[in-house]
Amino acid sequence: MAQTTETQRAATQSMEAMGVVAPPPLLFGGILMLALTINRFLPVPFMPRGTARLAGGFLGIAGLLLGGSAIREMRRAGTSPLPQKPTTAVVQTGPYSLTRNPINVAMSMVYAGIATFANALWPLLFLPAVLFEISRDMVEREEHYLELRFGEEYRQYRARVRPWI
Repeated sequence: MAQTTETQRAATQSMEAMGVVAPPPLLFGGILMLALTINRFLPVPFMPRGTARLAGGFLGIAGLLLGGSAIREMRRAGTSPLPQKPTTAVVQTGPYSLTRNPINVAMSMVYAGIATFANALWPLLFLPAVLFEISRDMVEREEHYLELRFGEEYRQYRARVRPWI
């Protein structure tokens, strides 16, 4: 019993101490807006306009569908998709069977879809930096929290499913 209480306390402290710089939607959105602003003054198109609209629309809609599916699976499992709320289950169904971070993958797809739809290269050039920051600032800390909270169940899931795609 003392072991379980200690593990639960450590998991709770870990979540409280995550110290995330910015929530992923804010980071994706802020960098996207900055890059689109740069593109307004220094436009760098990278494909024919019609192709960009079609590809960007497809990518953005696919990202929204993936994100919606991931949130639906979290709710079915009885846990919140909000990172500031405690996680109550290791979700392993739906898109979580393909990637441990389907919501981040979905936000990346929507970001890339908007950039492509706008035929703006600048946002795509900034995307690797956004993904690096998300991985370093959020995903690593969240995975530490989940391992503390769920132990062997999470370690087995992590060994079986990739962090991204």
